[in-house]
Amino acid sequence: MISLLETSAARAARIVLGFVLLAFQLFIIINPQLPMVERPLHLMMTTALAFLWSPLKTPAGWRGVAFNALDLLILAAIAACTAYYMVSVTRLTERMEMVDPILPHDIAFGVLFTVVLLEGVRRTVGWSLLSVLLVFLAYAWAGPWMPGWLNFSGFGLDAVVEMLTMSLNGILGITTETSVQFVFYFVMFGAVYSAVGGGQLFIDIGLRLSGRFQGGAAKAAVISSSLMGTISGSAVANVAATGVFTVPLMRKAGYSAEHAAAIVAIASTGGQLMPPVMGVAAFVVAEILQIDYIKVAIAGLIPALSFYIALLMMIDLNARKSGIGTLPPGEAVAHAPILPRIYLLVPPVLLVVLLVTGYSATLCAVYATASAVAVSIFSEKTRMSLRKFITTVADGAKQASQVAVPIAAIGIIIAIAIQSNLALKFSTKLIGSSDGSSIGAMLLIIVGCIIMGMGLPTVAAYIIGAVLFVPALLQLGITPLAAHFFVMYYCVLSMVTPPVALASYASAGLAGAHTMRTSMLAFRMSFVCFLIPFAFVFDPRLLAQGQSWWTLAAFLSMMVATAAWAVSLAGYLNRPLGWAFRVMFGASAVGVILSPTGTSWWWYALAALGLVSAAAWLTRRK
Repeated sequence: MISLLETSAARAARIVLGFVLLAFQLFIIINPQLPMVERPLHLMMTTALAFLWSPLKTPAGWRGVAFNALDLLILAAIAACTAYYMVSVTRLTERMEMVDPILPHDIAFGVLFTVVLLEGVRRTVGWSLLSVLLVFLAYAWAGPWMPGWLNFSGFGLDAVVEMLTMSLNGILGITTETSVQFVFYFVMFGAVYSAVGGGQLFIDIGLRLSGRFQGGAAKAAVISSSLMGTISGSAVANVAATGVFTVPLMRKAGYSAEHAAAIVAIASTGGQLMPPVMGVAAFVVAEILQIDYIKVAIAGLIPALSFYIALLMMIDLNARKSGIGTLPPGEAVAHAPILPRIYLLVPPVLLVVLLVTGYSATLCAVYATASAVAVSIFSEKTRMSLRKFITTVADGAKQASQVAVPIAAIGIIIAIAIQSNLALKFSTKLIGSSDGSSIGAMLLIIVGCIIMGMGLPTVAAYIIGAVLFVPALLQLGITPLAAHFFVMYYCVLSMVTPPVALASYASAGLAGAHTMRTSMLAFRMSFVCFLIPFAFVFDPRLLAQGQSWWTLAAFLSMMVATAAWAVSLAGYLNRPLGWAFRVMFGASAVGVILSPTGTSWWWYALAALGLVSAAAWLTRRK
């Protein structure tokens, strides 16, 4: 039986609702509305789109009829909840939380919308995030029966409904605000820019820059993924966009299917750290810290460059060590000449310029999207026809809905963790478990971030980590920006951490590779990037905090240290290195990374690294 949501009428509804959502998002830029208008309307439309794009699979017989009926009932429920919020907007805006009464229909619509949202999470993300949400909802009810420090008085149904759906602190809180104010516009920019050929241009630039060198196929994958990360904050989307081209190139250069898939996975994962767009989590960082997004993007530049330079260094050393990875001369060419398409760089350059000159992130994304449509007319191949424009807007709205639904649902976790005092108690226990040691606490947090990130979208893992782990880092004296970046960085790396590694799984499927072997290889490659967060925690200059001269010195020493760390892990520097040299390179690299720039220990570590490098060079022929 065909699902009613897969008919031509449903396809038309997806397109129409996508354009309505786009019109609404443009309208609130010109004429901002009350938060209790903007957030519910945005969330209701994106939730409806999520269901329209992800209908239940309808088997034959009465079950198919029942599934179709359920889909229609859910859409009707979304419409009813929309009406509830629009009718009640004045009362919900003016009421005093925990003072004004909660009416029976508040409870009915609050429960209804929460259930619908949870089902939306299941359809867009799966059971991984839904299971976490259900655990927190159960904790809100079972607090009085929990043991030890987990015990609290618990919440009744009225309190849960008020906390989650009647205020700007739960489902309609900071995560939905981020979706309304930032995520939609940047997702739409990424969809439009890719549609006019920007993504293919990035792939060709990567191939042109590195295709002819040792390990050029893999380096092209890394460069193209880093460039794609400037406009797309999704690791899986990055895999799909670049991997379809770079995986076959790496296979021709001699890489195994698993190795090629692992390179694409780890390179695409780093895109979530790459300014100016970064990932959705970066927008949440800006909202939580109440700072301009451009400050977050600038702070993320050195960690992102460190990530990719370390990865390129590791690939280069392994290629030289193994002798594979160089493309045949006929394959090291771009898909099409780059110079005639150079105008396609205007939108991302405009985005960066506008961000740096002080425009709001929202307007920057809108102007960059408009410029992408405008520059596409310069060539018949990139020109956006009416049909292509309609398809692109529908696809952008789909992508936005698949982000908006899960991050709105994470508001459930934030509200319960804060209102139950779980976040504070958890951070206190974490510091106690590490005996007050900064390194010990950070190691425990790394484990926690990676475990939470298994199967969860990065933004979901980060927000949970921000609630549970950031307070502990702040108590240890780490600056707020560094604490949030630390948690976000390791939640990003969880995308390639077995046993559940979403980016690795997507890449393995694309390459026809063994899933677990791909995950293990990508995880091993990520080791070269694992120490970077420790560097910016101990030296905020690496987050562009402080004088530009010292920031430059910190960046250069970070590049030297990550190169030495890569040499240690690869065991190669013009020749295979013995364990003694590998240990010395690794120890001196760790010393530079963990020492704040300009301190005595930093100078000692740099001197030690220089001596080790000189010794390795002098003994290279022995």
